[in-house]
Amino acid sequence: MMDVLKLKRLGIFAGGVLFGTAGVKALSSEDAKKVYANCTAAVLRAKDCVMKTVTTVQENAEDILAEAKEINEERYAQQTETVVEDEFCEEEEEA
Repeated sequence: MMDVLKLKRLGIFAGGVLFGTAGVKALSSEDAKKVYANCTAAVLRAKDCVMKTVTTVQENAEDILAEAKEINEERYAQQTETVVEDEFCEEEEEA
């Protein structure tokens, strides 16, 4: 079992070296450079698009958070007013 595992690892290593060497040779050709440049440009465009989306989501999340805080503050103020009114009514009833 251990020998099979060693052979698999050796095979993976040899394959990596072979493809790595071939990759270096392929990178040196002009056509490959154009392909990689176009792919890199596409990735950069996609990154810009994602960053715009993230910025929009963050801005909207900030607006939602601010609105939620405002709603909670209004509810707290209403509850405080209700408690003050109830206490005032109880004082009048006692008098």
